[in-house]
Amino acid sequence: MAAWHAPATRERGGQPIYSAIAIETGLALRLVFHQPLRQTEGLLRLIADVLGVDIAIPDHTILSRRGGGLTILLKRLDCAEPLHLLVDSTGLKIYGEGEWLDQKHDIRSRRRWRELHLGIDAVTHEIVASELTPDDVGDVSEMPALLDQIDAEVASMTADGAYDGETVYDAVAERHPEAAVIIPPRATAVPTESATTQRDRRFCHPWRQDRLAGQRAAGV
Repeated sequence: MAAWHAPATRERGGQPIYSAIAIETGLALRLVFHQPLRQTEGLLRLIADVLGVDIAIPDHTILSRRGGGLTILLKRLDCAEPLHLLVDSTGLKIYGEGEWLDQKHDIRSRRRWRELHLGIDAVTHEIVASELTPDDVGDVSEMPALLDQIDAEVASMTADGAYDGETVYDAVAERHPEAAVIIPPRATAVPTESATTQRDRRFCHPWRQDRLAGQRAAGV
């Protein structure tokens, strides 16, 4: 409440009435309740009446104008527990003027893609690591770069079979020796000669006989 009104700027001209926190609060309510700005303004007034607080409420015009240039600082959710990391990637198609011209003239050209590699906190769903690469960069090769972005202790790393490889296991073991690596082996995977690594133990996992049962047993 103390930060609802904007401090004086000591500059000539009109002074802002509402702080960035007030505008951010209104826009957050709009997103949560899927409302237009006019209804969001009314909701803010209703909340203020229910709480019994006497504050000015920004109207829908101010929310629209201020929201365009609002810089929102993301609040990191600190967790005392070790991180349970989920890793995956997705392809992003590049659109532009060339794409529109190709469709207009019915021309088939080579599609351009980028690969987005993501590391996500399984508890908070926060993106803790990301890499954008050309489409010819494999998932396994980007694993060390993703792990280098994570400062927290990692308790487990979960990914799909595309990440099955000694490179991934070695990258996790080097940075987080106690972390469990949960990756279903590929159908063509074979154990190492020593058969003592964490990856080798996956060959005795229920995944080898029943993939769904193995996923339930691992909690993924």
